[in-house]
Amino acid sequence: MSKVILITGTSSGFGKSIAEKLHSQGYTVIGTSRNANKINSAFKTMNLDINNYEMSKNLIDNIINSYGKIDILINNAGINITGPIETANMSDIKKVFDTNFFSHVNMIQKVLPNMRSNNKGLIINITSIAGYLGLPYWGTYCASKSSFNIIAESLNIELKKYNVDVVNISPGDYKTEISLNRVDRLESATPYYNDYKNVINSVNSKMKHGRDPNEVAELVSKIINEKNPKINYLVGGFLEKKITLKSLLSDKIFQKIIMKLYN
Repeated sequence: MSKVILITGTSSGFGKSIAEKLHSQGYTVIGTSRNANKINSAFKTMNLDINNYEMSKNLIDNIINSYGKIDILINNAGINITGPIETANMSDIKKVFDTNFFSHVNMIQKVLPNMRSNNKGLIINITSIAGYLGLPYWGTYCASKSSFNIIAESLNIELKKYNVDVVNISPGDYKTEISLNRVDRLESATPYYNDYKNVINSVNSKMKHGRDPNEVAELVSKIINEKNPKINYLVGGFLEKKITLKSLLSDKIFQKIIMKLYN
C-alpha cells in the first residue's frame, strides 16, 4: 500500500502544489479545507476547521480507520494578520497563534500514537523564512512561525527511538495567494501608518514577483525519500543568504539591512 499523507490547507498555495505533486507520484493524499465541497481536485479533500480540535481528532480517526495508518502529516494551513504590535488587538494575536501554532501541535498530538505504534512516521511543518526574521509589522506572524523552529528540535529528540522525523520547511517569497488572504490592519489614525503602508507595498511587490511554489512541492517530495532528513530547510534564493548573514553580522547591522529591504 502506498504511503498515506495528510496535508492541511490544500485549497491553494503551497498546500495545493504539494498535494498535486504527491498525488501525481502515486501517494494516497488526503487534503483538507474549510470548504472541501467547493474544491475540485484529483486528490481527496476533506472538511476541516483546523482550530476545531474535536473535528481534527475525528478526521484523523476516520483516516486511520479507513487506511490503517497515517505515514506523513504535512502541517500547512496558516493565516497572517499584520499591523503595529503597539496597536494590535490581542484577539488577532491569539488567532494567529491558534491557527499557525497551537492547531498544528494538536494535529501532531493526534497522529503520533499511530506513528509510534507503526515505529515510523514523518511530520513536515511548512513554516516561513519570517520565522528567522523580525520583520516590521509582521511580528505576530514571525513569532508564530518561529515557534516551530524550536518545537521541531524538541520533538526530534523525543521521537528518535520511534523513528519519527519532524522537519520544518521555511519558504521565502513565493507567488501564492497568501497576500490575498492576509489581513492588514492599515488604519490612517495610527502613527505608524506611512511606514506600515510602505512595508505592505514592498511585501506585496516581492510576493507578486515571487518564486514558483512548485519548488517547495519538489522539496517535500525529496524529503519524503530521504533516509535521514534535516530538521530545517530554508528555500527562497536570496532570502537564504540573508539568514546566513544574520549569523555573521551584528544584530544592529542586520537590522539595518532588513529596514532597507522593507522600506
